[in-house]
Amino acid sequence: MVTVNDVNQAREQIADIIHETPILTSKELSSLCGNQLFLKSEHLQKTGSFKIRGATNKVKHAVKDGATFITAASSGNHGQAVAYIANKLNVPATIVVPEDATISKLNAIRGYNGEIEECGTTSAERIPRAKELAEEKNGVFIPPYDDPYIIAGQGTVGLEIMEQLEEVDVVVAPVGGGGLISGILTAIKETKPSIKIIGAEPETAQDTYLSLKKGKITSIPATQTIADGLRSSQPGDMTFPIVQKYLDDLVLVSEAEIQQALFFVLERMKQLIEPSSAVGIAAAMFDKLGVREKRVACVISGGNVDVRKLEQLLP
Repeated sequence: MVTVNDVNQAREQIADIIHETPILTSKELSSLCGNQLFLKSEHLQKTGSFKIRGATNKVKHAVKDGATFITAASSGNHGQAVAYIANKLNVPATIVVPEDATISKLNAIRGYNGEIEECGTTSAERIPRAKELAEEKNGVFIPPYDDPYIIAGQGTVGLEIMEQLEEVDVVVAPVGGGGLISGILTAIKETKPSIKIIGAEPETAQDTYLSLKKGKITSIPATQTIADGLRSSQPGDMTFPIVQKYLDDLVLVSEAEIQQALFFVLERMKQLIEPSSAVGIAAAMFDKLGVREKRVACVISGGNVDVRKLEQLLP
């Protein structure tokens, strides 16, 4: 299992690439939530999301071990992050994307000199192809979340939160495959276990919620949610045990609640964030956290939105 020592090592490994992202506040949002809210702004991170942290840690280790070719299977933030760091290290990368990927995401990957191959419409189709490409060219496949280097890299978000907010009581983070939340859990619970950590998941993509209820990894059928970055079918084999061990609570939010949170942050705070980033804020806004008058840090995981479709995401 990943440890806080791994997270600290990851921080040293990625320090020359990533930003230490700021904490944003809104008096109106805090008043609305009944807690003092702080937003850890990973939408202002390089490549527009937290994913660059884990990708940088993993790709750097792969290149150090001799990798001369990198692949990933992702149409979104992970693919962009892998393409960015591979390009930075002068290693060619191919990102396997779905056939229905949006133009803006493809353009972002190309902008980082990533090659693109389209394959099917599901991760079950993309991942085997990306692994096949890596094997054909003696390269390395970079998984989106279920990898110790990925988890440790994402955990650096937790280290920064503890340094930026010494008196934080609660940390809320979105939950998809579990890379971000498991990294944050490792960093914080092994450093300051008194801090409460709550995961937030869409009601329509509640694979981790169901897995925790059943006490084992449980998959769900393909689903739809505007928080498309959290649309995983099940938690990871490596991430789930960490979540089981450390997570204090996991709450669910509706599509309408996600939309309202997204709208508030855009209209009142002038910040463009992804729907996936809004689930934690939605949990705070709609009183899902079970705390009052506490210092609560919500992780904004990313800001890569296709602005041409923004109207469809708002209430």
